[in-house]
Amino acid sequence: MPVTPDIPDRQAPDAAANTATDAGDVVSDTSSIDTVEAEGLRRGSMGARVGGHVHRLATFIALVCAIAIWQIVSIFHVFPPIALPSPTAVWKALVLLLSQGYGGRSLYDDMWISVVRIGIGFLGAVLLGVPIGLGMARNPLIFRVIDPFLQFVRPVPPLAYIPLLVVWFGIGELPKILLILVGTVPVIIIGTISGVKGTPALRLSVARTLGASEAQIFRYVILPSVLPEIFTAMRVGIGVAWTCLVAAELIAADQGLGWLVQYAGQALQVAIVIVGIIVIGILGYCMELLIRVVESRAVPWRGYT
Repeated sequence: MPVTPDIPDRQAPDAAANTATDAGDVVSDTSSIDTVEAEGLRRGSMGARVGGHVHRLATFIALVCAIAIWQIVSIFHVFPPIALPSPTAVWKALVLLLSQGYGGRSLYDDMWISVVRIGIGFLGAVLLGVPIGLGMARNPLIFRVIDPFLQFVRPVPPLAYIPLLVVWFGIGELPKILLILVGTVPVIIIGTISGVKGTPALRLSVARTLGASEAQIFRYVILPSVLPEIFTAMRVGIGVAWTCLVAAELIAADQGLGWLVQYAGQALQVAIVIVGIIVIGILGYCMELLIRVVESRAVPWRGYT
């Protein structure tokens, strides 16, 4: 009986070669996908940088256009020069204030004293308002006790408190700081309460299901949820604080930016008044940017463009 010789299996090397080819194709496809993703990230980063430059350029153009319109209005005397000085006159007033001051006071001194008053009063409002807001949001009894007083104080204009504060504490620094605190703390309290109430119930339920204690729930769930609202309240409150400060300095002060505006206005020095207003606006905007920087560190998941 003839013996059939063994024929070597040639399909195995071919299958191995095909498998290697497929693996190489997969690796090549994966590399291509990674390259495409990297290219997309690079283009996205470049687009974000270009967009940021465009936005800053738009802001600069808007400011230049506003100054140009102001200059045109002053050239054609749409308003009397005593009512609306030209940008050149305002610039000269700024240079005069920086070099000589006004009313026996230096502009730097006025800026410094106003910033210090704002800093102390605003920081006091935050340190007082955040714990009160957290307590009111977490404890119904605390809410019932404090809320009537809060709702009574909140709608009263800051100017209404000035006579009482002057009678009680004189015309020193304390009444001005207290006026800033009284005017700003309701904004901080309400923002804090809103943040606590806005904490998603699902997060609280999941934390309790996983066995978290109340302290852990507060630290890891409630506090991260309330921080964005607290910073939003702080950004609103810094504007309220400047309003309260200027109101106090208009009546019961002998230095500060509010005093400068009032004193120059009485002498019809409108250019100096405009300089004071611009300086107040710039300082307020700088404080707003400072709060944004702190927020970007404390709440990195909430970005700004």
